[in-house]
Amino acid sequence: MKKHLIVAGKAIAFFILWGATLPIMMIPSIEEPAFLNANTAFLRLWWELLPLISILLVTGIFVLLIERNKIKVPILNNLKKNIVMGFILGFLWLGAVVMFFILIGVFTFGDTNNVSFLPIWFVAVLLNVIMQNCLVRGYLFSLFKEKYNVIVAVIITTILFTALHGGAFEAGIIAVLNVATMSIFVSLLLIYTGGLIAPIIAHFVWNSLGRLILGVVSMADDYPNLFNISLSGSTLISGGAYMIEGSIVVLVMNILLIGFVTFLLCRQSKQSHSIKGKMGEASPASLEACDPL
Repeated sequence: MKKHLIVAGKAIAFFILWGATLPIMMIPSIEEPAFLNANTAFLRLWWELLPLISILLVTGIFVLLIERNKIKVPILNNLKKNIVMGFILGFLWLGAVVMFFILIGVFTFGDTNNVSFLPIWFVAVLLNVIMQNCLVRGYLFSLFKEKYNVIVAVIITTILFTALHGGAFEAGIIAVLNVATMSIFVSLLLIYTGGLIAPIIAHFVWNSLGRLILGVVSMADDYPNLFNISLSGSTLISGGAYMIEGSIVVLVMNILLIGFVTFLLCRQSKQSHSIKGKMGEASPASLEACDPL
């Protein structure tokens, strides 16, 4: 019981400390500094940077001062592999959904918009994605994994991630399931790759191309989109007003990706056990390196 209370207390304290920094960001001179000249793109970049700095500082406090490095957040592990895998799965994730819509004839390209400072918008999306993953799948995921196991870590962080996407509940059960299954997918990707880079990149590809290029992914209203896309047909398929994130097609794709990464994890586990068997009397430290995370 004491262990549960300590872990819960740390998780709650983590959110409280992070939440305590949010009012500071709302001070007018900080929220909209004069040097940005009210430029929409740079303002959005600033608004994404502030909470990211906050979550990194809070994470540093908990990892370095409270945990004294006993719990570490995996970030740069297997960097090349994670970058490649993140992009491949990200493009597959969004590309398969869009291709299906095109094939069944419900995805129509309209006019294009003139988007100023498009690279800045891409950086803003990246900062937003890094913040979300550090908030849920950074210290908190590592804490629950260390104190319990990866299954508990995936379940609890998925609940937190879904709860933080309040707009999904307004969109209906399919949208909620899409957020939850997306969280499970990227969490399994974190476990498989041993670092946050692949989940961040896959999430970034989905949000940046889905919103900034196609305009079919929900983000803050000020985010622009290059193409005007219309989705026709059944709301169950098209997602209705919430577009693809309210579509059952995305839910099916998320489940397929969960299955695929689960398969990779099972294969990785079998290879790890095979290596351990061949190593015989290897040291515990060397055996630990064979574990996925």
